[in-house]
Amino acid sequence: MNPVGINGTLIVQFVTFVILVALLYKYMYGPLRKVMDDRRAKIADGLAAAERGKEEMALAQKRATELLREAKEKAAEIIANAERRGVELREEAQGKAREEADRIIASARAEIDVETNRAREVLRGQVVELVVNGTQRILHREIDDQAHRDIIDRMVGQL
Repeated sequence: MNPVGINGTLIVQFVTFVILVALLYKYMYGPLRKVMDDRRAKIADGLAAAERGKEEMALAQKRATELLREAKEKAAEIIANAERRGVELREEAQGKAREEADRIIASARAEIDVETNRAREVLRGQVVELVVNGTQRILHREIDDQAHRDIIDRMVGQL
């Protein structure tokens, strides 16, 4: 057995190993490291984008909630205004209906008064005729129609 010593083969193997390591470092480890760094940067960018997306989502959700609240408030305000306007319109219509009813009642009362006065005049004329006819029959004689009517009109006026 040969003692282990440094000989030419060992030096050649060592130089070959160093060259192999240098070549691997330059052509294999460098590009592999670049790919790994690029991948690490991509992952970091993806995580940052995900975080930004999460923040934007939270902001969008907050904004949507705010818009929904504003829309509900606006809808409640519109409903309240519509209800208030409905009450106003109803009261206005009731007022107009009352005015129209009062006008119709006043017109009917005036017409009733006119018809009542007309009927009184007709009745007064008929009473005068009856009194004249009755008086003529009682007296059995004809008297002056105009004088007789004047007397009866005064009597009826006193009634």
